[in-house]
Amino acid sequence: MKCPFCHHEDTQVIDTRVSEEGDTIRRRRRCAHCDKRFTTYERIELSMPVIVKKNGSRAEFDPAKLRASLMLALRKRPVSAEAVDAAIHRIEEKLLSSGAREVVSGHIGELVMRELKRLDKIAYIRFASVYKSFEDVAEFQDAIAEVGPERKTPTK
Repeated sequence: MKCPFCHHEDTQVIDTRVSEEGDTIRRRRRCAHCDKRFTTYERIELSMPVIVKKNGSRAEFDPAKLRASLMLALRKRPVSAEAVDAAIHRIEEKLLSSGAREVVSGHIGELVMRELKRLDKIAYIRFASVYKSFEDVAEFQDAIAEVGPERKTPTK
């Protein structure tokens, strides 16, 4: 690590501490040349995979777009902000844990549908109708049957 004062490359770590959250390491260093002290921080740097769209173009993963899609499907539905945050976190975790450098946009759509099915069945149907480009009522019925329990007709 170069000294920020004299740019000498010989520095010593004199103290190391882990943050309370456990996600950062703080190091106090001393320059062997000018004897000045400074602090450095070490953090985990994770990068999300690049999204490959249907047309073949590539884009950086944007959590704001993910949130906007979820919020559009969940519009006027009784789902808490905490539940939405947790769903976004689960999707991001799945993308990170896959270790893939690129992921097709369809995979993200499937992850969103899985989370919406868990959060709210109406929101799931809304999203699926656009995502899967339903062409007729039968496709809606199939999607509804997929998420809803069969209702029994009352007997007299």
